[in-house]
Amino acid sequence: MTAVPARVRAYVACVVGAALLCLLPPPGGRAHWWAALLLALLYAGCERAARFAGISQPAGTFYPVLLAGAFLLPGPAAALVAVPGALLSHVEHRPVALRRIWRAAELVLAVRAAAEVHRLLGGRDAVAAGDLPCALGPAGAAVLAFCLVLALLDGGILAVGPGARPTPLGQWGKVPARWAWRGLLARSLAPIAVHGLAGLMMAVLWRSPYGPVAALLVLLPMCVSWWAFAQYHRERGAHQATIRALVQAVDIKDGYTRGHSERVGQASMMIARQLGMDDERVEVLRFAGILHDVGKLGVPTRLLRKDGPLTPEERRVIELHPEYGHEMVRGIGFLGEARAAVLHHHERLDGSGYPYGLAGRQIPESARVVAVADAFDAMTSTRSYSRARPVPVALAELERCAGSQFDPAMVTALVEAVGRSGWHPAVTAGDEEVRDRTGTPRVPPPGAPVAGRPGAHR
Repeated sequence: MTAVPARVRAYVACVVGAALLCLLPPPGGRAHWWAALLLALLYAGCERAARFAGISQPAGTFYPVLLAGAFLLPGPAAALVAVPGALLSHVEHRPVALRRIWRAAELVLAVRAAAEVHRLLGGRDAVAAGDLPCALGPAGAAVLAFCLVLALLDGGILAVGPGARPTPLGQWGKVPARWAWRGLLARSLAPIAVHGLAGLMMAVLWRSPYGPVAALLVLLPMCVSWWAFAQYHRERGAHQATIRALVQAVDIKDGYTRGHSERVGQASMMIARQLGMDDERVEVLRFAGILHDVGKLGVPTRLLRKDGPLTPEERRVIELHPEYGHEMVRGIGFLGEARAAVLHHHERLDGSGYPYGLAGRQIPESARVVAVADAFDAMTSTRSYSRARPVPVALAELERCAGSQFDPAMVTALVEAVGRSGWHPAVTAGDEEVRDRTGTPRVPPPGAPVAGRPGAHR
């Protein structure tokens, strides 16, 4: 809790206070606590099962239970359904207690809002009558209210706290308010609408002559989808492990560029997002940036670590590393277009690059992204033969070379992305790597990034 900024704690405390008020029943209101208790136990059981299995299920996997409560119960009783399950939910990052309290509070507010909207539009009467067509409109409005509340609250926690990713209480670096809510509602609306339809089916079956037991049948497809996601999660973990192993092997062999691959992946991801690519392509381009230099595993270590000038023959060997890399990853199906980036990231827009001298649009888009990211990190990282340049200087150099060496669209995207969120990578090499044992600075090898040649690095 001590690592959480005071502004975040204050924001969470306000949301928790509002959630407690939402749980207060109205005076003289009819109680539906038995149904709320049953749904709360069902939701908590699902969350507990996921936690016991150690599977990080996607947010909203069990929302149909919460939305069924919003369609069946008065506001306070419906809001109570979310509390036990949220407090038992699986949490991967610290502070665990604060994250669970936050999750419970925002779900209480979202479910209460959905229940009130549904009631005002007459949805509860339609559900009680089993009139599914008439219940669709109020249910849709309730789902929209649910999504709006979650988006507003999550955006608020981003505005006062986390910055690098849209995960509540993720990282504590503040972001501009104008970016905090961007895309939150759009990303959540479609999947939660599907959950809302499942919740509506649960509510209608609950009110049918078959009762709550029939409503549980709706959970079967949800459990199947959860299992499918778990399989995907494990497969993705295996992919990540494969990539980490390759990158670690490169870092061990070429120690002067340790961390370079991860930073190129980060910059490639920033460019892809700025260009408006979908999440799947953004992930692939991150892989492309991380693996772009994997072909160095096929280059003799003595050449990678040579202090003096390279001979023409040695230069030709070095320039084979994109082809070596492509051969290494060509059979890894999940990499997709990242394989083309590994092969062509040293091509230049004017056709003077290697290995094939492609020009303009002949160069795959993924390779044009990685080329900019690669050159940017080379210029802004301290290496054995050069000191890091300031970020503005590196960006100005990229802009100068745009059109001849780099795709101007990719350069512009990086400039805009860095201008919006900054560039805060890990340091590549310490001062101890900059000098040899005699204390003399090492001679920059040919092709090192120097003024006017941002992409000429190895």
